Amino acid sequence: MDLKGKQKHFLRSEAHSLRPLFSVGKNGLTETWLDQLTGALEKRELIKVNLLQSADATVAEAKTFIEKNPRITVVQTIGHTLVLFMPATDPDNQRLSKKVAALV
Repeated sequence: MDLKGKQKHFLRSEAHSLRPLFSVGKNGLTETWLDQLTGALEKRELIKVNLLQSADATVAEAKTFIEKNPRITVVQTIGHTLVLFMPATDPDNQRLSKKVAALV
């Protein structure tokens, strides 16, 4: 999903107060981890991921790996933290995606 400037700005402001929900550590980036990440995004739509000091992967590698799922958008990277957005498929969980769609 390609997001416009206004949409990214809105998501960044929404993510500002969030704490990282997932971490990338020495176990690295795995398909299981990506599945868990996708499940969390399905419920919340917007989360932060933190790369720990012990992580073998760089922020750029993590971004590339996460974007293997075409539904996930990396909204922003700040230091070792990535902000991710994915519209939920369940209408009950689409709190943010409806607001984002209205910002076009």
